[in-house]
Amino acid sequence: MSAGADQPCEFDPNCELCEAAKTTDWFHEDELCWVAECEACGTPMVVWKRHDPNPPADVREVLLAHLADATAAHYGYEHRVDDNMRSIPTHYHAHARPKGGFYGHGMRRR
Repeated sequence: MSAGADQPCEFDPNCELCEAAKTTDWFHEDELCWVAECEACGTPMVVWKRHDPNPPADVREVLLAHLADATAAHYGYEHRVDDNMRSIPTHYHAHARPKGGFYGHGMRRR
């Protein structure tokens, strides 16, 4: 079943975040989410495994903790959370942007 504007679902076969193709380095995966380097911007990104743009506050807190842990362990820069879902607004994901920046291309990893 595809998700309509007002009907989130567990999985949408037309969603690239649901597909979860391992095209970049992955830093974390569990039953709730995965954290990987975003192929578009080169920053760490957490993706909720449910095709829904609005995780409950307690779930969002856990997702962002995994993002922070991966950023600290693999990048080490001070980050800000960007969860403005520009290109895929129907599936919750958030990026760890470098403070004062947007892209992570060329940033040295630990």
